[in-house]
Amino acid sequence: MIKMLLGEQEQFLSYNGEILIFHLSKTKHAEGAADKTMNLCVRRMTFNRDTKLFVQKSSGVFSMRASHLKMEIICCSCTTDSRTGIILPCILLKKKKRNNVFTYLILLLHSSNQFEQSFHFKLDYEVKEDIRLFAGPSVLWRHANKLFYISSNTCTVLSAPVHLSSVVWTGEIEDEGTVVLGIRTACLPEGEDEDEFSTLDRTIWGSEFFGYAIESQKMLTGTCFMPHAYSRVVSSVYVCKNEILKKQLRISLVAVTHKNQLIWFQDGLPKGVCELPYEKPYSVKPAVTSGKELLFIVSFASGNICVVQRRDSLQVASKWQEVKSLLVDDFIGSGSEQLLLLFKDDSNSDVLSTFKITDLGAVNYASNINYKHVVPAAEGLQENGLLTVRALETRLQAGFTSVQELQQHLRLKKRVILESCRALIDLVEERTHILPTAKEEGLVSLWDDVENPPHSLSKETSLASKVPEHFIEKLWQRVVGDSLVIGVKLTESFYFHLMNFHRSLSDVSLSLVMDQNFSSTSPIIKCQNKIIKLNKAFSALAVSPCQTEPPPKKMKLDLHSKNDLKKEFSKRCSRVQLDETKTVTAVTNLSPLLAFHRVCCIVLLHAKKQKHLQESKKITVLCGKILLSLEDISNGKYSVTMLRDNSYCTGSMEDIHAVLAVSVRFSFQIVSSDCTLTPVNSWLLGEMECTPFKEYHDNVFCHKAGNVYGTVFNWTLKNPFEGVLTLFCRNLTVLFQCLHSLTRVLPPSCDVKLLTSGSKGVLTEQLALALEKEMLTSRSLFFSKESKAENSFTWGNEPGKKISDAPVASLLDSEEGVQQFRKKFQNEREESVLSMNQTMNGALYQELALKIAEAQLSSDMIVWRLSKS
Repeated sequence: MIKMLLGEQEQFLSYNGEILIFHLSKTKHAEGAADKTMNLCVRRMTFNRDTKLFVQKSSGVFSMRASHLKMEIICCSCTTDSRTGIILPCILLKKKKRNNVFTYLILLLHSSNQFEQSFHFKLDYEVKEDIRLFAGPSVLWRHANKLFYISSNTCTVLSAPVHLSSVVWTGEIEDEGTVVLGIRTACLPEGEDEDEFSTLDRTIWGSEFFGYAIESQKMLTGTCFMPHAYSRVVSSVYVCKNEILKKQLRISLVAVTHKNQLIWFQDGLPKGVCELPYEKPYSVKPAVTSGKELLFIVSFASGNICVVQRRDSLQVASKWQEVKSLLVDDFIGSGSEQLLLLFKDDSNSDVLSTFKITDLGAVNYASNINYKHVVPAAEGLQENGLLTVRALETRLQAGFTSVQELQQHLRLKKRVILESCRALIDLVEERTHILPTAKEEGLVSLWDDVENPPHSLSKETSLASKVPEHFIEKLWQRVVGDSLVIGVKLTESFYFHLMNFHRSLSDVSLSLVMDQNFSSTSPIIKCQNKIIKLNKAFSALAVSPCQTEPPPKKMKLDLHSKNDLKKEFSKRCSRVQLDETKTVTAVTNLSPLLAFHRVCCIVLLHAKKQKHLQESKKITVLCGKILLSLEDISNGKYSVTMLRDNSYCTGSMEDIHAVLAVSVRFSFQIVSSDCTLTPVNSWLLGEMECTPFKEYHDNVFCHKAGNVYGTVFNWTLKNPFEGVLTLFCRNLTVLFQCLHSLTRVLPPSCDVKLLTSGSKGVLTEQLALALEKEMLTSRSLFFSKESKAENSFTWGNEPGKKISDAPVASLLDSEEGVQQFRKKFQNEREESVLSMNQTMNGALYQELALKIAEAQLSSDMIVWRLSKS
């Protein structure tokens, strides 16, 4: 009697929904005599959906003469038999002889459980690294940084003409056959096909990816798989899809790295990354579930497993620990793949005693779940499922139609935006732009097409033609950090032209347009505008007028008549933006422009000419062009220069404007009740290492190394115990650093308060005067216009009828007098009531309303500024 002794090692393989368990054993006679036969045993296990357990379907044995040799199962896999094209289980065995000669056997397992020896080969060394089985059957391995392979067709060990440090994937590539993806030390390109970026990438990292086609013995470019920068960290790869499009190889793959990451690559570029929950991942394999969802199963050296889903992004869907083996196949016969996890269980010798089958969805079988009380499926479940699928297909088709309509709408919007950009470029370059008709664009016109342009457009065109051609005194550019600053210094003639024509300039801004032929992207450059005032106390005002006056009220006023309100409004606007301002700046991000290496931008100035509060005109004027190149930036051609010269800062006016344009202004009121504020000036000149500007001595530039370098300060003393400190800094971090340094030198009793709209005390005094002026204006207007108003009023009493002004005492002496007094009192009371319904001439009412509105606007603006302080 012969019995089988279970060996220490077992190999698991899934094949057509079955589990194949391979193990080696020696035969032993009942008397204990040793035999010289080694048996390779296989058991076919299938999953029983009734008992929810794995049962043995069949088994087979392959006997070999072993003598005193040591035999071992190296690996097993499902490969294609080149003779029939059928995929069969393939096992690689190793025999070791005494003189260190190793014999390797390749066996195929047929459906009848009969083993077939395909071929064998001998080596004088042991194969240990990167062993792969592929179609043929064929065997591939790595030894001494060389690649070797043998197939059933040749039965001869062949060496590939490549040196490599590891093999990360072996599989089929369209039009190339079996391809090996490996990593090797970087070498110079042999031909002219290598691009410059690939060569630079390999030079930096010192290693590279390469592909080698086994059949054609052809080298493939590694960058079509992954960038060479990942060659130092990738441990395993799975190619999900490969195809030839327009004579180019397109590949999608996932890779696991030594940095515990799973990365998705598309056509050689990373498209997504996921952090893995465990360390030392060594393999990745796919699974397609019932919902056609692609899962990636990552195995770790510690015996842990995790599953990553690819939906909107890569994310870990589930994970397990202490997994002995993981198989992917259709174990329950549902037509889709599931995951079979075999867990370690020392208490049970049966390898399938502890398992779990799941597809992370509806399928979920486990060995420790009691299925006795599971309710059987209803008879009509299949029919209901079919109806549900049909309903879902209808909803899917409706959703697909909606997506198509949305895509068409987006394409239409894109065409409109591009046509607008082309029109703007033609306007800047003074070319005639012909708009396509609605029929050409596939649109329906909402109004009748007319040959002549609208009246408003004609007026605006004529208005723009009246702007003087030579009004730009200087166009300059500076680079401050990662920002590009464009400045336009305007001439006085430009201001006088605007003021004489429309009396006020309510909005001035700059825009940048790239002077290139853009077919798919907008040439408009996003930028932030500021109007810089250089006076005793620097200021940097944004273009928006809402920062200098309160939000407008809903007022219906007619300002066609010449009155003091128009003059005062014009004065206020010109004071803010004209008298002290001659430079308008635009700040934009520099990095996107440097991506073009060399770019030309057109500078446009936009101004809104306001004739009165109800009507305004916009004009656009070409200021010039600026050239920008990466070489000029690297050479510091447009850098800001702020040096010390005899205790002064030598920055030019353009440098000062550039620094203020990229800075944010903060003002602080500092009040000290016990000590004078002399330490502030010492702090600026000492610890902060500031020097004043030559033209503006009250403003100092910080030369201190670190983040605070480039900060501009203005210190104004109202009296020895009170002052205002204004800072122009790049960001809030610099502001906090400056304030932290300042608080260390100020007396403890100092009170520091942020000012947003001016000094509160000054604004309070201005508000009192404005309210007094408003009250006096209201009273004086009605009294001064009384005589004029009487001529315009129509009273309810009879004209010409007067009441005698006899003394009251004399009227009360007699009965007739009392009656006369009563009649007089009754008439006056009726006249008083009728006077409440008096009417006024429209022109007079308009004049009175404008006078009152003038006083109210002044007081309201001060109240708004006071609320912000």
